[in-house]
Amino acid sequence: MKYTQLGRSGLSVSRICLGTMNFGPVTPEADAHHIMDVALENGINFFDTANDYGRHTGKGKTEEIIGDWFQKGGGRREKTVLATKLYAPIGDWPNDGKLSALNIRNSLDASLRRLKTDHVDLIQFHHIDRNTPWDEIWQAMDVAVRQGKVIYSGSSNFAAWHIAVAQEAAHRRQSPGLVCDQSFYNLFTRDIEQEIIPVLKHYGMGLIPWSPLNQGLLGGILRKEQGHRRLEGRAAAALATHRGQIEQYEALADKIGHHPAEIALAWLLSRPIVTAPIVGPRTVEQLTSALKAVDLTLEPETLNELDWIFPPRKEAPEAFAW
Repeated sequence: MKYTQLGRSGLSVSRICLGTMNFGPVTPEADAHHIMDVALENGINFFDTANDYGRHTGKGKTEEIIGDWFQKGGGRREKTVLATKLYAPIGDWPNDGKLSALNIRNSLDASLRRLKTDHVDLIQFHHIDRNTPWDEIWQAMDVAVRQGKVIYSGSSNFAAWHIAVAQEAAHRRQSPGLVCDQSFYNLFTRDIEQEIIPVLKHYGMGLIPWSPLNQGLLGGILRKEQGHRRLEGRAAAALATHRGQIEQYEALADKIGHHPAEIALAWLLSRPIVTAPIVGPRTVEQLTSALKAVDLTLEPETLNELDWIFPPRKEAPEAFAW
């Protein structure tokens, strides 16, 4: 496994981040524990979850599964850089969600109980809260840091100007602010190249892309179709819309002799701003496949061809002005 720093922080994290959203709703607890064991065995030390993961099995179930895994001992917690998120409401009362100081305190405490640990290494704000001032948010985070409940802070699904406002408010308080951002980023979806990536570079923040395979479109979807796997819903509609691009992409994968999913992850890893793409395996086989991307270096001509198939975005304001 290869490692890098999380943004401007001194924290070393693996180039692959283990996403856990499938743990509970899709992957049974025993299988999830096995996947986490295999991840650690292969040097993945960066695990991502959220307080509301669990879907039909119940919000918070995923954190509980991770907590039960930590309880097995063997250095599991000590070896893991644990990232969770807060914002989404777990209950029905008015202050059960968003980023008020009250909810930050309550949500963090609830996550710690479910995760069966005394601290999280990275807390990420899962969405922007337009009604809570940043001075309040950072005051709550300063308290949590002093209490030893959290070490680093990050954002998720923010606009560029939200990140700038957050960072300037933190600087006024002489607080570290955000060290990373989690955004939707892959070959298909390159919108954050206009404004998000420039602001991350400016503030020395790392980027943790989610959905690196764009919900499976970059994971060999035509091969699955040819294997008589019936596509339904979003996958079928997306394939119908983007079939031309996907055909060119999978032809390129065949030409260079690598699985499409490996290429999609390797492309993200080639981007200087990217810390670690989040992979959310349902099985151990999917995890071991993702690991191959860490050692895959794409040649310049391959990168150029990928840019031709999936055109990049210019930085703002050049993206839309002279």
